[in-house]
Amino acid sequence: MRLARLLAAAGFDDRDAGEAEVTGFAIDHRKVAPGTVFGAFQGASVNGEDFIADAVQAGAVAVVARPEARVDGVLHVADANPRRAFAQLAARFFTPVPPTIVAVTGTNGKTSTVEMTRQIWRMAGERAASIGTLGVTTPDESVSTGLTTPDIVTFLANLSGLAREGVTHVAFEASSHGLTQFRNEGVRPQAVAFTNLSRDHLDYHADMDDYFRAKMRLFDEVVADGGAAVVWMGPDGGDGPDAWARRAVEHAERRGLAVMTVGEGGKDIRLAAREPTQLGQTLMIEHAGETHKIALPLIGAYQAANALVAAGLALATGTAPALVWDALGRLQPVRGRLERAAITPAGAPVYVDYAHTPDAIEAAIAALRPHVRVRLITVLGAGGDRDHGKRAPMGRAAAAGSSLVIVTDDNPRGEDPASIRAQVLEGAGEDAREIGDRREAIRAAIAEAGDGDIVLIAGKGHEQGQIVGSGTEMRILPFDDVTVARECAGGLGSERGAA
Repeated sequence: MRLARLLAAAGFDDRDAGEAEVTGFAIDHRKVAPGTVFGAFQGASVNGEDFIADAVQAGAVAVVARPEARVDGVLHVADANPRRAFAQLAARFFTPVPPTIVAVTGTNGKTSTVEMTRQIWRMAGERAASIGTLGVTTPDESVSTGLTTPDIVTFLANLSGLAREGVTHVAFEASSHGLTQFRNEGVRPQAVAFTNLSRDHLDYHADMDDYFRAKMRLFDEVVADGGAAVVWMGPDGGDGPDAWARRAVEHAERRGLAVMTVGEGGKDIRLAAREPTQLGQTLMIEHAGETHKIALPLIGAYQAANALVAAGLALATGTAPALVWDALGRLQPVRGRLERAAITPAGAPVYVDYAHTPDAIEAAIAALRPHVRVRLITVLGAGGDRDHGKRAPMGRAAAAGSSLVIVTDDNPRGEDPASIRAQVLEGAGEDAREIGDRREAIRAAIAEAGDGDIVLIAGKGHEQGQIVGSGTEMRILPFDDVTVARECAGGLGSERGAA
């Protein structure tokens, strides 16, 4: 595509574009090839403007950067917000995209909700995919791993590639980082969802209000005009967690979106009753004047919340209600989200969950509690180079709901692991155990568990590695909580058999 045509389509001045042909987009100067449009952005630790000359030498035909940046030899697309401008241009290059797109934001539940939405669409006969923390999950269930919100080039290239493969429906996660850095720009979701808000990423955002504002860019700016907004609404009538939900509804209404509230306090899909069962839970829901009984094959209140928000997104994009209710009864567990990893030699189930905030730990424990006959044993740690203020509350949340807490390492990154553990132990209390080596901590929990107990391994979920060190010293050590739990359970079983 010619650069002049691309600029004109995105609403930029094309007078100096010449005859240049665009072959791709890049925000890493090392990925620039002849014909590339290069995005030079200021980051927290790296300034892309420092590499403009290298990008031009490698063949860039245009550079998107701030007006004050120095660009010699090629067209300078100057904009005070170069990330947004770059996304607007890239969106005109990476076409087509699937016709039905939805996005989910919130602190917890984004990954499960987008994956459940994909499953509902698939069971309704659509060719559907999801993009998020688990990567890109395609209609044939194949997964390529990635960030919660990939960079804008990867995001748009993925969407275009899926469309060319015949995918018509896509659900993606919209993180606060991705929204503030315009990594979700260029496409207009027909429907968006808000799951919840609790403390997280306050190493990046100034405070909770700033964090919420970042989330609300999805409602205020990104969603298509006249689109729909699905909001989880619990029973809280005070200033608790659902105060954020009410504020999300206000944002949606100001934008003129069709609002669908879901949950115990929802008006459109009301959760009238929920009863835990041995392998899941029974939901009684009310929709459009009718009551439906659904046997959801997933445990926990928050799994029910995620499933019903996904149902709302499916309904908002035209899936027939009967197909949605049928699909809820056939949902499959999401990787690393209350995933049953193993059974200990004593018969205790071991669950792995991505919970890495105080609220998420409380929710995971609450989900498992109805199934615990004797003790709940929780293994957790906290990530390094992230919000320090949530570490003690994470320990308190684990201690409040568990019979035994084992504090271990998560992803220490560039921090001293012992210091991180000490901050978690402040909240977990003197009865908590400290075992730094994560494999040994998991083995100890499994060895401790008896008949009637349940083990929860929290924090890393689906992750396949443990991040140690930072910068040039960073290493990612292979580590999968599910695999390690199975190996430990199997090893202990063999030891007992030999004895």
